[in-house]
Parts: sequence; C-alpha cells; structure tokens
Amino acid sequence: METVMEYGSIERELHVDASPEVVFEVLSSPEHIREWWSADTAFEATPGATARLTWTDENTGRQQSTPFTVVEADPPRMFSFRWTYDEAGTEAGSEAKTEAAGPGNSLLVTFELVPTDKGTTVHFRESGYRERGWEAAVLEAHYEDHRQGWDFYLPRLVATADRLAAAR
Repeated sequence: METVMEYGSIERELHVDASPEVVFEVLSSPEHIREWWSADTAFEATPGATARLTWTDENTGRQQSTPFTVVEADPPRMFSFRWTYDEAGTEAGSEAKTEAAGPGNSLLVTFELVPTDKGTTVHFRESGYRERGWEAAVLEAHYEDHRQGWDFYLPRLVATADRLAAAR
C-alpha cells in the first residue's frame, strides 16, 4: 500500500538550555537571525512589521531575498511571521512586485516557547503549503526543500540560544 504525504505543515519540538526570554531574543533579533539562519534582515519584533530576509551564496555572491511580515510577537511566549516564499525567490535588489503576506500567498512560521525546569521547549510549525495552490509536484518540492532547511537551521537556533545563555 502506498503512503500519501499530506504536505500540510512541518512541525518540530526542540529543547533549549536557555530561558524563553533568551530564545525569543534569538528568534526575533536581526543580529541573532543572521547567526542561526544566515539571513540578513532589519525589523522590529512587533505585529505588522515588514522586512526582507536576504541570503547570500558565499561561493557566487548571488543573493536571494524574500519578504516577511511579523504576525505575532508576544515575548517571551510566541513569535510568528509569514513569508511570501515563491519558487524563484527574488534576487536582492530587483524591483519585483511584492504582495502583502496573507493566508493564500505565504507560509506561516510559528515558534511557541514554553518554559521548563531546565530551559525552554520550542514548538515550531510552518504551515500554509496546501493553501498556496501549487500543483502536486511543486508542493512536494517546496515542502521537502523547507523540511530539509528547517532540519539544518533549527539545531543552529538551539546552539545560538544555548551559547547566548551561557555567555550571560
């Protein structure tokens, strides 16, 4: 019997040896986002704030940029944003028309922070794949690309928060 994947959301649960306040700072501060997610950005962690995330390929210097909007910023409990990731991305510096991020044209990334005896449990979820209206092969490719990306970057988030907490 063939297994059918839903491709609805990517969910992870992480433990961080840092307080929710430190984890929230790592999630919502451009300085720390650069460290764990390798993306340059500048924004205020307030609902409705918009900015771009820009990644630079170290070998070629090519930049890829995508807009995002902060949906919820409730320190130290919740941080979420929508990003209007598309198949091609946008080369940094190009004048691509950008739609406002909404349920049909973006992915929703949510980090819920729960204090524990020895740090923080992070409930991560990225959803909105099916709502994009992509054909099946495109949906599957984007989902797999993001699954692999988050599996690479989320451990870096944990390491960054652990390192920041140990330095304080």
